[in-house]
Amino acid sequence: MNERDGDGGDGVPSAGQYKLRLFITGSTPRSTRAIENMRRICEENLDGRYDLEVVDVYQDPEATRELQIIATPTLVKILPEPLRRIIGDLSDRERVLAGLDIAPLDQAKRKDA
Repeated sequence: MNERDGDGGDGVPSAGQYKLRLFITGSTPRSTRAIENMRRICEENLDGRYDLEVVDVYQDPEATRELQIIATPTLVKILPEPLRRIIGDLSDRERVLAGLDIAPLDQAKRKDA
């Protein structure tokens, strides 16, 4: 399930794009919180420059093997490199932004001013 498709139509993200994959287990409260938190962070800080794929490991257990997912929810930042993993419900916004190498939007605006 993709939230945004910020590529040029060929499946390859353009420069400045974030390719994110969020692994969850069913519709548990923790999974639901992780999805909501990540959607909010992406909308507030990436302004359409992201592709968020949500993978339910109950429906697609094979998807966990390639990225060696051992806990859920787990967010994997695939692009831009380096690959990073953030485990938990993503409620600690500052930790998630740091893990994604994103300056909080309010700090980024101050730098531009």
